Amino acid sequence: MKLAYNVATTKGNATLEQDLELCEKYGFDFIEIQMWKLPAYLENHSLDDLAGFFRTHHLKLLSLNALEFFNNRSKEDEEQIIQTFKEWLEIGKKLGAPYIVAVPNITEEKILLEDIKKSCVKMLREFSDLAKGYGIKIAFEFIGHPQATVNTFKQGYEIVQEVNRDNVGLVLDCFHFHGMGSRLDELKQADGSKIFLLHIDDTDDYPIGILRDEDRCWPGQGAIDLDGILSTLKEIGFHGEACSIELFRPEYYKMNPEEVIKTSKETMVDVLSKHYEVKGSINQ
Repeated sequence: MKLAYNVATTKGNATLEQDLELCEKYGFDFIEIQMWKLPAYLENHSLDDLAGFFRTHHLKLLSLNALEFFNNRSKEDEEQIIQTFKEWLEIGKKLGAPYIVAVPNITEEKILLEDIKKSCVKMLREFSDLAKGYGIKIAFEFIGHPQATVNTFKQGYEIVQEVNRDNVGLVLDCFHFHGMGSRLDELKQADGSKIFLLHIDDTDDYPIGILRDEDRCWPGQGAIDLDGILSTLKEIGFHGEACSIELFRPEYYKMNPEEVIKTSKETMVDVLSKHYEVKGSINQ
């Protein structure tokens, strides 16, 4: 299992340049770029500079994050989302991104499940068609919040099955799996090859349904049954390209970014190595 770092984990305390340098220093294999970090980088660099970094360093790009709230939108909104996706495909091609992550709409509006599924399938198939010439896959991430239109593993997996495209699969984020009570027995019935990316994290022990991203904590230091998720993933044949840590904890944003990235790798290795061979070690 290769290790990836999602730059949201140092959202407010590191630039993209710092994330790249520190992830390289501590031996991460991949990085996931949150696209809201890219404009600041491009003030002093170019996409060619970033592509050059990936060509000349061990660290590679895993995904562009995240195409947000794409389903059950107005026609005008859909057109804008498609345009953004096309732009990301060009960026992803230049940088060598294997994946673009897409997340479902979050809304207070009550929408029937059948209408959510219909819209998600339609949009994901459009993304699939557009991405074919780029060699980039779409990783669909269900969100474990009550207001998310797709908020359980079962619901997300059924949508991916309905889409039925080789370049469309799921992101399984352990926090989101736990957040709305997704079940291991449902995960056991899944085809592991349809899970493209794994996000590892943990959470404070609050009741199901009220957890939010800021409740995330280091893997192995919270209430999520990570051993159960990881052992089940291995059982169903998940051998994803990498496992990525993604945290949004305000306390971590106040820490030295080097300490955050170092601790991220240490806690990932501690948890993952019980179930998968983890290559590499902490570089000092």
